[in-house]
Amino acid sequence: MSPSRRLLYALAALLCLGLLLGIAAALDSAVPSAIRTAWWGLLLCLGLVATFDALHLRRLPSPEVRRLLAGNLALGRWHDVQLEIRHPARAMRAEIFDHVPAGLDVQALPQQVLLEPRQFCQLSYRLQPTRRGHFQFEHCEIRLFSPLGLWRERRLLPLQSKTRVYPDFTQLHGAPLMAVDRWLSRLGVRQQPRRGLGMDFHQLRGFQEGDTLRQIDWKATARNRMPIVREYQDDRDQQVLLMLDCGRRMRSKDGPLAHFDHALNASLLLGYVALRQGDALGLYTFATEQRRFFAPAKGQTQLNALLNGVYDLVNTQRPADFALAINDVLNLQKRRALVIILSNLRDEDDEALLGAVRQLSRRHRVLVVSLREPVLDELRQQPVESFQQALDYCGALDYLHARGRLHEQLVAHGVPLLDARPHELGPALISRYLAWKKGGVL
Repeated sequence: MSPSRRLLYALAALLCLGLLLGIAAALDSAVPSAIRTAWWGLLLCLGLVATFDALHLRRLPSPEVRRLLAGNLALGRWHDVQLEIRHPARAMRAEIFDHVPAGLDVQALPQQVLLEPRQFCQLSYRLQPTRRGHFQFEHCEIRLFSPLGLWRERRLLPLQSKTRVYPDFTQLHGAPLMAVDRWLSRLGVRQQPRRGLGMDFHQLRGFQEGDTLRQIDWKATARNRMPIVREYQDDRDQQVLLMLDCGRRMRSKDGPLAHFDHALNASLLLGYVALRQGDALGLYTFATEQRRFFAPAKGQTQLNALLNGVYDLVNTQRPADFALAINDVLNLQKRRALVIILSNLRDEDDEALLGAVRQLSRRHRVLVVSLREPVLDELRQQPVESFQQALDYCGALDYLHARGRLHEQLVAHGVPLLDARPHELGPALISRYLAWKKGGVL
C-alpha cells in the first residue's frame, strides 16, 4: 500500500503551513494560538481520515478477473485479449495491468476502469508475438484506490492462461476455397501450363487445339476413325523431405524475422502445395539440441502435425554438420524422394558440403537452397564516399565472391542450387518444385 497524490498534496500543504508557523515563532512574531491549534487539529484529522481510509481499503476483497485469450496466435500479427473484471464491493476506481510473458509486444496497458458493484467490466488490449513457442500467463496486476482516494494498493492476482504461437499461415485458411493455381498466382508463383504432358496416364480424349502429334494414340485413332490423344497428369505419389538448418548461420535477420523463420515459413508453404498436389511431405531438422524427424505422409493431417511439431523450434548456436545430418537422413529415408536442404551457405562449406550432397544425390533428388542476406546487396550498390564505406564495400564483395565460388562448384558437380533472398524464398521454392514436377524431373 502506498499514499496517493491526493494524500501527498495534503501533507505537503500542512508541512508548508507548519514551516511558516515555525519561521514566525523563530522571529518572535505574534501568531495566534488558534492558528497553531487549528494546524494540529488538521494534522490529527488528516491522520485519522487516512488511517480509516487505509483500513477500509485493506478490507476490500480483490476483484474477480477472467482473461479471454486465444489458444493459438500467429507470429507477427496483432491479437485482441479481453479481461473481464467483477467487483463485489462498492464502486471504486482501479488500474489494470496484465503480466505478459517476454516475447509478446503489448499495446493499451495499463488501463483505468471504474468498477461497479456486482457488475462485469470488460476491457481489451492487443498482443503481437515476436517469436514462436509456448507462452504461459501467470498473473494479472490490479491497483485499487481507497474510497477517499488517499491510498492505493497493488494486488497480484493469480490468473493462469496458456497459448501457442505458430508461424503466420492465416493465408492458408482461405486457400481450400479456391483453385490451387489461382491461389499460387496471388503469391507471385509462376507456373508453366503443359496440358496433358505429365508422367502418369490419365485418360484418352479427342484431339483439341494445342495438342501435339506425339500425344496421338494411333491405335485408338484407327479404331475410332478420329484423332485420339493420350492425356497424362503429374505424378501424385512422390515424396518430399525438407531438411531445415536450425543452427547459428540462420540467425541473421531480414527485417523483424530471422532467416530461420523465413525458411520455416517457406518450408510449410511448400509443404502445403506439395500436399495439395498429392505428394507426401516430411521434415528433418538438424543443428538443434535434439533433431526432429517427420516421415513423409499425405493429407491435411500431415500439415497439422508439422505445424504442431515445429511451432516451438528455435535457433541454436550450434554449427551445421551437413555430413552428420545427411548420413542420418540416408538411414531414415529409404525411399527415393526430393530432398530440399535449406540453409545459409558460407565459403567454409566447400568440401564437406559437396561430399555430403553428392552422397545424398546417389539415392535422392537433391535441391540446395541458400538464403542470401539483402544487406550484402545493399552494401554493394551504395556509393563509396568514405574509408569506412570502402572497407564495408570490399568486405561485402569478397564475401559474395567466395559464396559465389561455392555455388558454382555445386552447380559444376550437378547439384541444383536455389539462391534467394529470405522474403522471396517461398514463391521461388514453390516455382522450382512445380517446374520439376511438371517437367518429370522428380
